[in-house]
Amino acid sequence: MHAIAAELVKLKRSMSWTIVIFLPVALVLLGTFMTIIEGTGLEDGWHTLWMRSFVFYGLFPLPVGIAILASLVWQPEHRGSNWNALMSGPTSSLRIVTAKTTAITLLAILMQIIALAVVVLLGKLVFGLPGFVPATYLGIFALLLLACVPVAALQSWLSMVMRSFAAPVAVAFIGAGFSSLLLVLKLDPVMFISPYAALTRATQLGTATFADTGVITATVLAMIAAASVLLTGVITAICTAVLERGDAHI
Repeated sequence: MHAIAAELVKLKRSMSWTIVIFLPVALVLLGTFMTIIEGTGLEDGWHTLWMRSFVFYGLFPLPVGIAILASLVWQPEHRGSNWNALMSGPTSSLRIVTAKTTAITLLAILMQIIALAVVVLLGKLVFGLPGFVPATYLGIFALLLLACVPVAALQSWLSMVMRSFAAPVAVAFIGAGFSSLLLVLKLDPVMFISPYAALTRATQLGTATFADTGVITATVLAMIAAASVLLTGVITAICTAVLERGDAHI
């Protein structure tokens, strides 16, 4: 817990909190704005609002947002002699990798909670929708949070080995785009190779857009959950092994 708290303290004066708040708010508001401009309204209530808020958000902005957070989390280690201090300290490689990934994941989860809160506020205050977001979407939301973890682990790894701030973000953008293309081609097993695919697939669940049929099946739910857990374990193990064999920068 001390290592995770230390990571969050390092981010106190970074841009991470701006990303966490601004990105989901802007994307949800954009979806709402487009709905108002088109004048079509919310034909199917909460379902339409959810679809307009989360589907595009999951294609590129969400993976890229997590990538930016990962770059911000690792940025202090690539400054001056901080990497040498990190490598010569008493903290184990596994603990460092776990703490970094956990800090990124917590920020990503907070980003999704803000997105959900904005969706609820818009649904009630702007569109006057009855009731609350259906329980089905709250279940999808929980799966979405789980699918954020392997993306956080992968981006943490990339930001660890790349001193550039932008390069890992570019990888996320390209990886998310290529993964989305494979999903549209009905290649759902790509989720076990690409964390971006698992995350994007979670945001499409039940929306009948892109790779989704509109019918939520136990098979797809199990695939997203299994892929998220499996990829997180594999990526964390690889990242730890890479850091273990790393050396101080001269």
